[in-house]
Amino acid sequence: MKKIHLTVPIEWHNRRLDQFLTEVAEINTRSYAQKLLNQKHIFIGTTSFIPITKSSYKIKSEDKILIQIPDPIPLELTPVKMELEVVYEDDDLIVINKPQGLSVHPGAGNNSFTLVHGLLSHCKNLSGIGGVARPGIVHRIDKDTSGLLVVAKNDLAHQNLAQQFKEHTVNRTYIALVLGVLDPPKGTIKGYITRHDRDRKKFQTTQEHGKWAITHYNTIEAFQNRNCSLVELNLETGRTHQIRVHLTDKGNPLIGDKKYGSFRHLKDKNELLYQIHKKLPGQFLVAKTLGFVHPQSNKQMLFNLDLPSEWQAMVDEM
Repeated sequence: MKKIHLTVPIEWHNRRLDQFLTEVAEINTRSYAQKLLNQKHIFIGTTSFIPITKSSYKIKSEDKILIQIPDPIPLELTPVKMELEVVYEDDDLIVINKPQGLSVHPGAGNNSFTLVHGLLSHCKNLSGIGGVARPGIVHRIDKDTSGLLVVAKNDLAHQNLAQQFKEHTVNRTYIALVLGVLDPPKGTIKGYITRHDRDRKKFQTTQEHGKWAITHYNTIEAFQNRNCSLVELNLETGRTHQIRVHLTDKGNPLIGDKKYGSFRHLKDKNELLYQIHKKLPGQFLVAKTLGFVHPQSNKQMLFNLDLPSEWQAMVDEM
């Protein structure tokens, strides 16, 4: 059982315990936080700890919190043969071009057909650091985002790559088609990202709490007559839904993003863009470039993708 010791920062004073717990990476969701509370795995105190079971409990600045994370129940992951687009592979790692619509690892509602299941069929070995549900997974991209992903085949490679991600030295560049023209055309978006107050499947930006996130953007081409832009984005941090939240907050949601963008107003004003948004099964976002230092050879590795042909056709039509 893993134990996590935390001290409540001043900006969280008098806020709900369950909201604070969702900011912990190992918990992440309010439902799991409530499960831990119900099982008396959350303790609060100053000199001694007492179990807390009420999710609405108001925490105080400088409260000490002890979180017990139970050992995961092993999952029986059955390898699934699937057509994986392997960009690069050696004894230490494999770089995959993940298609849109494929989840990276098992999770709520999908425990039988993910990239992990395909990797287990393709590879003899994957690192075990990610746990039984996430073997080899160093980082991930959203289910409805396509593009480059590196997977570790052994624990040494996993540790090395994870440290590079932690130190923000990995080159991650995305291409997106967004609504409107960005002002200024080149810049940096900074802010805290946390779970949405009302919809726990979404995230939002906040002024004072959450996880610090930095996105650099540069307009490749602005299609003034179509009121949209092709944008290059470089991640300095890698928060869940970071690009989607930052650009929506700026007023330029991603085309195809039904979760964050509202495009009903385009139906009569911009028929082509509306139809593209409606047609896409997910956001127009591609993890185009991935660069890192190879954990064994120490050589700089850099991989690039072209836009999927059908997406390039959409851009050409603009």
